[in-house]
Amino acid sequence: MLLDARLLACLLVLPLSGCGTLYFAQAAAGQWQVMAARRPIAAVEADPATPPALRARLETVAAARDFASRELALPDNASYRQYAAIDREYAVWNVVAAPEFSVAPREWCFPVAGCVAYRGYFSERRARDYSLTLESRGYDVALGGVAAYSTLGRFADPVLSSMLAYGDVQLAALIFHELAHQVVYVPGDSAFNEAFAVTVEQEGLTRWLAARGRPEALAEWRRRRAAQAEVAALMAATRARLRRLYAEPIAPAVMRVDKRAILRGLADELRAHERRTGLASGYARWFDTGLNNAVLASVATYYGCVPGFERVLRASDGDLPRFYAAVKGLAAGPAAERAALCAR
Repeated sequence: MLLDARLLACLLVLPLSGCGTLYFAQAAAGQWQVMAARRPIAAVEADPATPPALRARLETVAAARDFASRELALPDNASYRQYAAIDREYAVWNVVAAPEFSVAPREWCFPVAGCVAYRGYFSERRARDYSLTLESRGYDVALGGVAAYSTLGRFADPVLSSMLAYGDVQLAALIFHELAHQVVYVPGDSAFNEAFAVTVEQEGLTRWLAARGRPEALAEWRRRRAAQAEVAALMAATRARLRRLYAEPIAPAVMRVDKRAILRGLADELRAHERRTGLASGYARWFDTGLNNAVLASVATYYGCVPGFERVLRASDGDLPRFYAAVKGLAAGPAAERAALCAR
């Protein structure tokens, strides 16, 4: 999955002005539609018109939501205790971009949210139009739809119908991930924020499946998690190779040829990984259209700092409140300390 627009709705509390007015306007309209569609989950479950399948999924949501606050020390508030049917496949569409010869993603900076490594749209058409604009300017671009986003507790975020496309395990993981953003958020440090949420998601899911007495599901999830880590490692190694290439004093035409060769090699490695594990890498759609700097940047934003956070969690003896306190200390400290966490 590509980056989501978890921070987008934070912008809605700000005045709309300047050259970003149209972008903010679509964000405000999209958020208003989501908020208007909310209904308490208990009311949806009690409604005789609710299909049994939806009622069963919402029961899982409610159980995971209670577990998140009771066992994972995540915020006990109104978030994810309501349901909103949005009648579309994705909540938002994210645009990630990077220069042709750089592995660093472009950032968009906003008040409150700070600088983020993606730009989210409630309209797929608008996201595609913006992607084409960036491509015309020479950027590598990655566009993807995502099921959920967080307003960091500024609104009572509902469970969206788009989230229910996931299985029960992924759905619980998504709730844990989104709630983690309400615990720690550093404006302008997407990699820190996302990797922290991934770490909480993974630890939370391990405890959730164990508590529900689902050892087979836990074993399968761990197998998929290990495969996902291998994919992220392949991406990171390729990103490092490209970084070295882009630093070389060679002509753009030569660099372009070498870049394509490196990315084709990554596609071959990912195909081999899929054959070996029997699991989808999640990037097959890029094999033919072409992996690029933006795709690699998006993976790094989510997973690059996870090993560092896992070390902090171990140092906290698995005690989540202690872990959160340690991460809050890093969040309040110098950016160099957060970068060091990710570099080790």
